[in-house]
Amino acid sequence: MAEAVNALYKTELIRRQGPWRNAEHVELATLTYVDWFNQRRLHSEIGDIPPAEFEHNYYAQNRAEHQVPTPTRT
Repeated sequence: MAEAVNALYKTELIRRQGPWRNAEHVELATLTYVDWFNQRRLHSEIGDIPPAEFEHNYYAQNRAEHQVPTPTRT
């Protein structure tokens, strides 16, 4: 799986946006790419929503399912 991610990174960023001036430009572009990849890209395997949104929904749902009712005083 790591090889697939590396190949995707090289195809989508390194080769498409190069040639690069120096390593600093590659580092900054990589940070932007990783942010997009983890936060904003639409992922077809999880319903065409961004991974960050899916993760938020997952934890919100699990919190609601595992919430223990608080006893109330009368």
